[in-house]
Amino acid sequence: MPDAADTDRGIRYSRETFQADALSGITILVTSVPIGIGLGIASGMGAVAGLWCVVIVGFVAALFGGTKALMSGPSAALAVAVSVIVAGGAASLGEVAIIVILAGAFQILFGVFRAGRFVGYIPHVVLQGFISGVGVLLLLSQLQTVLGTDLPARGAVAMAKVLAAAVSELNPDSVAIAAVALAFLVFWPRSLERWAPSFVVALIGASVLGAFWFDGAAVLGPLPSGLPDVRLEVPSLEFVLGAIEPALLLAFIGSIYTLVLALTADSITGAQHDPNRELIAQGLGNMTAGAFGAMPGAANPDTLIHLKAGGRTVVAAFVRTGGLLALLLGLGHLTAPIPLAAFAAILIKVGWSIVDWRLLARLRRLRPEYGVVMLLTLGVTVLVSPLTAVALGLVATAIVHAARLERLELDSVKSAPLLDQTILARDDQGTDADPFGARGGILSLQGALTVASSRKLIRMVGADIRDHEFVIVDFSGVTYVDDSAAHVFMLLMDLAAREGTEVVVVGVSPDVAETLRAFDALGRVPDEHIVSTLGDALGVSRQLLKT
Repeated sequence: MPDAADTDRGIRYSRETFQADALSGITILVTSVPIGIGLGIASGMGAVAGLWCVVIVGFVAALFGGTKALMSGPSAALAVAVSVIVAGGAASLGEVAIIVILAGAFQILFGVFRAGRFVGYIPHVVLQGFISGVGVLLLLSQLQTVLGTDLPARGAVAMAKVLAAAVSELNPDSVAIAAVALAFLVFWPRSLERWAPSFVVALIGASVLGAFWFDGAAVLGPLPSGLPDVRLEVPSLEFVLGAIEPALLLAFIGSIYTLVLALTADSITGAQHDPNRELIAQGLGNMTAGAFGAMPGAANPDTLIHLKAGGRTVVAAFVRTGGLLALLLGLGHLTAPIPLAAFAAILIKVGWSIVDWRLLARLRRLRPEYGVVMLLTLGVTVLVSPLTAVALGLVATAIVHAARLERLELDSVKSAPLLDQTILARDDQGTDADPFGARGGILSLQGALTVASSRKLIRMVGADIRDHEFVIVDFSGVTYVDDSAAHVFMLLMDLAAREGTEVVVVGVSPDVAETLRAFDALGRVPDEHIVSTLGDALGVSRQLLKT
């Protein structure tokens, strides 16, 4: 299916392009099935919920999306987030479905209010700390399945408490199957990956082992056939209010994953995605998925497999959807003999791959503050919650940046005394005038003034106000003043009024003046003391000295 972007660049959707997309669609179909089943199980919503996520979110996002080659479906991060929600007290899958619908609605709002571009502002160490934490959680969540136990423990802390008991009750058949499946995933030659994906080989090998040798391991069983039931319940107002936080978590995680992968796809295809349209498409997909009891989705690594297989457009997503519908509507019995431990091995491989081991290995070379932010985000993701981790990581990064900006901003603040004789004309100086007198001072500000420099600005300007009878504040080089700096300037003007120090303001641009006036920062400065040029300021200062 050609899109508007193709037409704009003069690219025609040819027969060769369709053949490449069709082959790519079959390839990602083969990899989507085990990942969809595994993440559906990991989320707590069930294997079928993961597969229907591939069908619904993948189709709707491809149909309405703003990225030429993006593939959507279950995401490891969303699976972990949903499992936290399920374990955290959502009483039924129907309530989880409502949370998924709300998450989709939030994504649509993100797109409508054009918030897509702000995802690019998330610091790298926060993003990688969060993603790595998700990887660790995914690894931990599969331990019980690998061990063949089912102790009532969800989350890293709870799992650590029951780990000894789980090991003592392990099922040797499950452990053996998981080990063999993991060996296939790790050591399968890359040269064969295109023709026989390691995920499929691992599942087939595990199924053969389970059928003939290790038959004590739990298996998936047949998938129910037919279309999913619509899960629309009328929630109470109390539930909706409580569902806002987890829904925002899902919307936020899904949006981050989607737009980061969209940027990656753009770098490969040379296209340019529309982030806000993509968020709206993902939101529509997740609202539809929630209505049918499927888990939420986002853009996922199928995008990279799709591009590596030679595909270039979302037609591959439609091919994948057709194949999965055939499986769900009549071929679900084919999954019956697959051991659950094999899916756990696949998710362990996925969890391991999304931990940023490379960045973790380089932590000693990073600035200490950035290393702390990444480890803090990772640790809180694993031990507390993903949403708390991202929020805390952003706050910590803001503090780090503010500390650096403070030094940069204050380097451009210059303070100097003004000798009386440089202001007064020679014939105005009496014989008793002190040639070294400096009753005034000049404060020159440059660049941006923000919350980062507010504290030291108080100290520097406050000292000038106390030490002089009048102060010239030169805003000529100031390009931006934020709310905190404007509030600080207002407090300084109050200090000048109490100290009896006159203030002359020079060179305030219209934008800066608007912010200062909004906080009444210029309210105590007489209009005749607000001038355009330094010459005018010196003229006002001359009158003040004479007075």
